[in-house]
Amino acid sequence: MKRPTVKKMTKSRPWTKEDISMLKTLARQREKTRAIARQLKRTVRGTYQKAVKLGVKLVGSQRKKKA
Repeated sequence: MKRPTVKKMTKSRPWTKEDISMLKTLARQREKTRAIARQLKRTVRGTYQKAVKLGVKLVGSQRKKKA
């Protein structure tokens, strides 16, 4: 019998002032969330969650609504 796969929890890197500044700058330039995450070397989900917490709107972060 197979054992269930356990996802490892990793400790996230703290957000620096420079990271937050870059997030806000790139969001103002209307960069896509994926591109911002790649530049910050963070996950898309983590980037999106930080943006929401800061009240920053991101491009490409909304899911398309089903008709």
